[in-house]
Amino acid sequence: MAGSERIFLQAIRRYCAGHGIAVEIRSGGWLIAMRRGATCRFAFGYDIGLNSAIAHRLANDKSAAGEALSLAQVPCVPHHLFLNPSLGVHVAGTAWHDAMLALLAQNPQGVVVKPNEGTSGRAVFKVTNRNELDRAMTEVFSSSLGLVIAPYVEIEDEVRVILLEGRPMIVYRKERPSVTGDGVHTLHELATAAGHGRQLRELEARETKNVLAKGERRILNWRHNLDAGAEPVLMDDGEVRAACVKLAADAASAIGITFASIDVVRVDGAWRVLEINSGVMMEALAKLHPELVHATYDAALDRVFGED
Repeated sequence: MAGSERIFLQAIRRYCAGHGIAVEIRSGGWLIAMRRGATCRFAFGYDIGLNSAIAHRLANDKSAAGEALSLAQVPCVPHHLFLNPSLGVHVAGTAWHDAMLALLAQNPQGVVVKPNEGTSGRAVFKVTNRNELDRAMTEVFSSSLGLVIAPYVEIEDEVRVILLEGRPMIVYRKERPSVTGDGVHTLHELATAAGHGRQLRELEARETKNVLAKGERRILNWRHNLDAGAEPVLMDDGEVRAACVKLAADAASAIGITFASIDVVRVDGAWRVLEINSGVMMEALAKLHPELVHATYDAALDRVFGED
């Protein structure tokens, strides 16, 4: 088995080997056929095949998911949809740019621009002025049919809840990279020594030259994405975990999704849903807790093949 093979694929191979299920890999590992007798089930990308088509589409569409959650009165971060103008005025309309500028004006703290579909924090931009908005818009529209604009909010905490049929399988915080000052070294020196040098590109150059006061903690990235350097930290039982699970379960119920990872954030002391992901990706978590990841995929595959 190749060391670079995705944990998702490794988990499927291992499960199928133990249950007499033949596995056939196509499309460079992104399409997986699982056969047992006359039964054939497919996994695609990180979607294991438990979710309905409409639930999958709602989850993968940030704007539609937000609308569905609002209809169900589930607290969420709003995502305003803008279609690529290359689709034509009959689809994208003519006032889309003015509407973008209006949203920016309504949110003086800034907005976040990102593809309407997609994960891992790619092509996600924090925007505070028109020039930044136009650059972000151009970048996202170069590879996406639609983008969403959400108000920038100071996220105090972000938690991912992985649910299977409403049951929390894994709950973890996304802990962003940070350094603590010693009153001697600059932010650049502290981050480099801690192995967070690549995070400095998120900051202005003059800021990295500042000496941090002793005991001062500085978070290096405004994004909580695991691909952006955040670390998954499992949560213990308690009120906070219970609140996150309850909110995630309400969100899953609102769109009728069976197996999903749901990101919830705390803003001004209140929890709300940020995103729902139909494809359950646990590559970063598997480096720390492989047994937990395999157990979760095993439980999902039991449902796929009708096991108890």
